Amino acid sequence: MAIEEHETDYLVVGAGAAGMAFTDALLTHSDATVTIVDRRHAPGGHWIDAYPYVRLHQPSAFYGVSSVPLGQDALDVAGTNGGYYELAGADEIRAYFAQVMHRRFLPSGRVHYFPGSDYLGENRFVSRLAQESWKVRVRRKVVDTTYLEGTIPATSAPPFKVADGVRCVPAGEIARITITERPERFVVIGAGKTALDTCVWLLEQAVPASSIRWIKPREAWWVNRRFQQPQALLPDSYRGMAIQLEAMAQATSIQDLFARLETEGFFLRIDPGLAPTMFRGAVISEAELELLRRIEDVVRLGHVRSIERGKIVLDEGSVSTSEGTVHVHCASRGLARPPLRPIFETGRVTVQPFLWGFVCYQFAMLGVIEAIVKSDEDKNHLCPPIAYWDANTDYLSAFLATLAHERARAAYPALANWAKETRLNPFSRLAHYRDAPNVMEARERIKRFGAAAVGNLAQLLKTSAAQAGGIRDAN
Repeated sequence: MAIEEHETDYLVVGAGAAGMAFTDALLTHSDATVTIVDRRHAPGGHWIDAYPYVRLHQPSAFYGVSSVPLGQDALDVAGTNGGYYELAGADEIRAYFAQVMHRRFLPSGRVHYFPGSDYLGENRFVSRLAQESWKVRVRRKVVDTTYLEGTIPATSAPPFKVADGVRCVPAGEIARITITERPERFVVIGAGKTALDTCVWLLEQAVPASSIRWIKPREAWWVNRRFQQPQALLPDSYRGMAIQLEAMAQATSIQDLFARLETEGFFLRIDPGLAPTMFRGAVISEAELELLRRIEDVVRLGHVRSIERGKIVLDEGSVSTSEGTVHVHCASRGLARPPLRPIFETGRVTVQPFLWGFVCYQFAMLGVIEAIVKSDEDKNHLCPPIAYWDANTDYLSAFLATLAHERARAAYPALANWAKETRLNPFSRLAHYRDAPNVMEARERIKRFGAAAVGNLAQLLKTSAAQAGGIRDAN
């Protein structure tokens, strides 16, 4: 196989949301050339493999790349998102990223795109289909957007054994069931976003709640979509910021903090009688919550170990199943959690979160910082990485990281101006509503409680770490 030579300023590995948002920022804020390599046949990352009924959990207005809007800024008038701004589905998002690539990136003359190609490391990649491979001379940096890449049910086997004759399918396959295959019952396995979407979709398709069993090893907190809205509903989002800071300033423990935020309606849980231990920041509406509460057959016996022809074996017991049941695999591990490393290094950018929430805003900001800030040391000072959130304490540490480095980022006028203007920033249009009474009231609460929230968050995390250490020592 012949090796071809290629030259570029930036070699971006991955054409998902992270790679696309980062590249878009480079094109806007520098004169750099970019080469994008991705194993999938089209841009869009995991959306290429997504289950057909998946939608964004946050409004389309905050997703994608900064320079190209997604959606029509329309309010949904029906369904579980009724009254809130639109949520793009998988088909729309795939079409959007294709448009960004073919109408924004490639016509610029500064982007080369190699789909269907595996990155081998050391600036080398190979085509999956053609007998071609490339060695790239990278003048500036390799941008690795795959460091935290996880797994999804559509492309990974279930993390449990499945006996012959048992019907077990990944989430997306239930949308393709024919009338001759129609099951008597559905067993949804998983506690995260995919499982939630699957349960909601089944109920929206008029599947009786009594025909659904939900197996979940953990209970989760969910963010109320009411506080994640743009445009005319932005004042409620800003009020959500005030609610969080006030609770953070006054909470006496992590449990007390979550209780305060639940009382305000900011956080939601499906079963009020159980204390959630999982927090991944997923967003739902109160209408979805009410649907999910219809499912009464909920199994909480840990993770599934195996599905046999007559029973499901879990960590802490077993439950019966039947031949007429379809078991829906929603149990992939999701995003990876490798050790944190500096985002900016000589010859390398490793994309990782550094703010709470709104991932595309973060990805795009990394591209802006790479383009306008000179030294890697200064870049890393602006955005030290944090782990993706999984447990309740992760919410506190992520929010604290957001607050702690906000002033440093504001010291760069070009970065601050971009943040005020980009559609990806949920508060970029707040100035349009600055005189609204609820915005003025929220602003005063933020001023009053902001500094105290930072101090108390640090103390709550310190106390939690000490308690966890004491438990480990006792064991």
